[in-house]
Amino acid sequence: MQNLIPLPYRRVSVQRVPIRLDEPSIRDYLLGKEAYRWTDYIVLHGEHGQTAVAYVTKVTTTPLFSPITAVEVVALPEACVFMRDPQVDTGNPSAMAAKAAALGLSSQATLVVEGLYSHVNFLHHPAPLAIRVVEEIPPEPPKLLAMAQQVLSYADLPPVLLTPALTDLSGLAHANPAPAHLFPCRASGLEGPGPTFYLDERPPRQEWLLIGCERSRQIHRHFYGDEPPYIEMCPRHIPPAGNEPTLLKCCLLEQEIEVGEHSVVVPWGATLQQVEEGLRALVAQHAPKPVASGG
Repeated sequence: MQNLIPLPYRRVSVQRVPIRLDEPSIRDYLLGKEAYRWTDYIVLHGEHGQTAVAYVTKVTTTPLFSPITAVEVVALPEACVFMRDPQVDTGNPSAMAAKAAALGLSSQATLVVEGLYSHVNFLHHPAPLAIRVVEEIPPEPPKLLAMAQQVLSYADLPPVLLTPALTDLSGLAHANPAPAHLFPCRASGLEGPGPTFYLDERPPRQEWLLIGCERSRQIHRHFYGDEPPYIEMCPRHIPPAGNEPTLLKCCLLEQEIEVGEHSVVVPWGATLQQVEEGLRALVAQHAPKPVASGG
């Protein structure tokens, strides 16, 4: 089963055991022993730094402890990677998937982490959904990417990995010389190679090149009565990456999100709720394996 992660993680017990971590030894060791009523999985640490994971069935969950009646080995040491990382929230599927990706683990591996607050959990056969986030910089980190990361820190979603596709707006100006450059608004570090102006400050008309989108051109026409030469910066105009699910923003949207075949567009000033709605739409659309809570 892909993306198996027990939630809540109190369902996972950790035991140091004086046995070989092979299937017969694990079964013989655990069968008949008592387990706490909330325990469904046991992470076993062997004497030589090895780790294995087992799923256990108990007689009953009514008393505090009950004998184990069946044992299913989920992962043996050759597939298990154990890490201590106090930065990882082991109750968050996306955080666990990000750690697995950072370690270069395959979809056949099992990652066991002692993480935030020293809590232990595992992610078995990680197969996160990769969602492309199309954004501009500066500022850094880009706002939509930061908001999506924030949503993944609390939302009940299966493992998701965000892959940024960033456009450097200052880089666009440097790549397209002009007597002056006009940006939609002033942002930290947003400058052209020469004279630089910002549309929201309504500067006197110059012979500039606008680095902007359709909304910027609308505002320019209102302010100055004409449309300047421009370089398009709207994320909608970034070439799609095949069928990869994509999250992006557009200032032509003001209240609603727009769900396409492989993309979701949120308003430029999107709320966290709208970003969460967009991520949920992409997850539902691309049907990833759900977070499994059972054995």
